[in-house]
Amino acid sequence: MSDRARYLTPDDLPRRIPVFPLSGALLLPRAQLPLNIFEPRYLAMVDDALSGARIIGMIQPVQDAAESRQPAPPPSLFATGCAGRLTAYAETPDDRMLITLTGIARFRLLEEIQSPGPYRLVEADYAPFADDFVSNLGEEQVDRPALLKAFRDFLDAHNMGADWDEVAEATSETLVNTFSILSPFSPIEKQALLEAGDLKTRADMLVALTEMALGAERGGIGTQLQ
Repeated sequence: MSDRARYLTPDDLPRRIPVFPLSGALLLPRAQLPLNIFEPRYLAMVDDALSGARIIGMIQPVQDAAESRQPAPPPSLFATGCAGRLTAYAETPDDRMLITLTGIARFRLLEEIQSPGPYRLVEADYAPFADDFVSNLGEEQVDRPALLKAFRDFLDAHNMGADWDEVAEATSETLVNTFSILSPFSPIEKQALLEAGDLKTRADMLVALTEMALGAERGGIGTQLQ
């Protein structure tokens, strides 16, 4: 059964999910995020997910706490993350796991609850993001030419290429979410992309962030994202 058929509404996802707090990592609905898992607590999380619902939440730690060098409790988490299904995994000879999460829907973190394992467990509320269960919602409002120009400018500035035939065939949702995940923006900017209210807002924000980043690289002065 495909993920599209398996997860149709917020009620189709478990409310209690393990989370992987990782600064700078972004997962979005129907996009894929590859991860290299090597810490014992997260290896245990993957093992438990594989024997259960296969759902893992990606969420960012709040930066101030995450960057502290003093002994402290686990860093606090942002209020919004994204749940994904573990759709691929491979074990390596050095006891790592290479996994792929496919995003399903964003969630609001209601509370952190006691975990039976060494990883963190939260209660998630998907209801505020019910639109995430609808593929390609709002695509017609995305300024695709502006998005493609920003993508091309970014690749050219970094001497990178792309399969433009494949890009042309991709949906606007796929382009927006994949580019958001791969973009080298700060954790705060990644969080802003995650929390964007709809696909058009995320696309516009992505174009603006890309233009500001390229302007800064050229020595120009970019405007601040409001």
